[in-house]
Amino acid sequence: MPELPEVETVKRTLNNLITGKTIEQVQVRLPRIIQKPDDIQMFEVLLQGQQIETIERRGKFLRFVLTDYVMVSHLRMEGRYGLYSSEDPLESHTHVLFRFTDGSELRYKDVRQFGTMHLFPRGEELTQPPLHKLGLEPLDEGFTFEAFRDRIAHKKTKIKPLLLNQEYIVGIGNIYVDESLFLAGIHPEREASSLSKKELMLLHEAIIRTLSDSVEVGGSSIKSYVNGQGEIGLFQHQLNIYGRQSQSCKTCGSEIYKTVVGGRGTHICPTCQPLKRKRIIKKSEK
Repeated sequence: MPELPEVETVKRTLNNLITGKTIEQVQVRLPRIIQKPDDIQMFEVLLQGQQIETIERRGKFLRFVLTDYVMVSHLRMEGRYGLYSSEDPLESHTHVLFRFTDGSELRYKDVRQFGTMHLFPRGEELTQPPLHKLGLEPLDEGFTFEAFRDRIAHKKTKIKPLLLNQEYIVGIGNIYVDESLFLAGIHPEREASSLSKKELMLLHEAIIRTLSDSVEVGGSSIKSYVNGQGEIGLFQHQLNIYGRQSQSCKTCGSEIYKTVVGGRGTHICPTCQPLKRKRIIKKSEK
């Protein structure tokens, strides 16, 4: 599933490709993609004549800000957008087409068919599902150490599933939780309430650093992720621990192992991430 860096990359790519374009016609080929409104024809009609002012991101969701509406899109497992000429042949698994007045088309493809779209009058999208309960944005100015600590410091929950909970912090999926916890030297099964102030500071820094580094290289293409121009991300080449079970840790040489924490596959270095050891990020690693 695309996580924050991948969705941020798609957002930036689409802003370059379609901002300022005006929608002439919409064709929904798979009705269940559209979650709001219930009437698919209304979805198609309401979007006619709408200009795309900008595309924003909230957690793992894209927000298409239009003249009068906001379309909230979740890519889920395999969803992807691409810009085509209206004359280009239609590819398999293309479920929604947005035809623009200049003859180009934004096409949404989704092999797994898990993606969703919601349409709201502008200003209402943040007060209703699916965006209304989302937590802190880890790359925003508001993601201060104090805000981070207040959200998680007293929770008697294992730190990994807590970080995966989008009501606390958004966008940090399985890949980036594993990478951030490794960088901070924290075992994924530690209770959040057991972390010292220093460990919380290290984790806060590690989350920002990991996500920022991934955004810089277009995210991670672990399976089938590509941006709006069909380009893969490159962060998978920088991963320290995720997907490296049975390999040697780049830091200490110990064998990385994979287990399950909170129902998710989890990668751990037994030396760098013991249950009670603290680890400081060295200046040379920054």
